[in-house]
Amino acid sequence: MNEENTQSPESAEPAEKKRPSIALVPVESNQVKAIGYDEATKTLAVTFTRGAGAIYHYPDVSKETFEAFKGAESIGKFFGQHIKPLAFEKFAPEPVIEVEQTEEAA
Repeated sequence: MNEENTQSPESAEPAEKKRPSIALVPVESNQVKAIGYDEATKTLAVTFTRGAGAIYHYPDVSKETFEAFKGAESIGKFFGQHIKPLAFEKFAPEPVIEVEQTEEAA
C-alpha cells in the first residue's frame, strides 16, 4: 500500500496478490468508470475511464463516505477532494472472458 500516496493511481504498480472481490457498479462520470464498497472490510473499490482498467482499493473508508461519493453531483470532483489523497492498493484489471454465443433453433 502507498502509505503517503505520493503517486497518482495511474502510475502505481499493481499488487501481486489476488484482488478481494468487490462488485463494481457503473457510475456517470468522465473520470470514474465504476465503484463498489465492501462494508465488512470498509474498502472502497474504484476503476477509471482512462488507463488499462486497473482496480483500486481504498481501505478504511466509511460507509458514509462511500454513500456521499456514490451520490455526489460530481463523482470526479468528489474523488479528487476526498478519495484521491487516501492510501490505496492497485490491482490488475479483471480479464474479460469471451462467451461464445450460439444461435437458438427457430
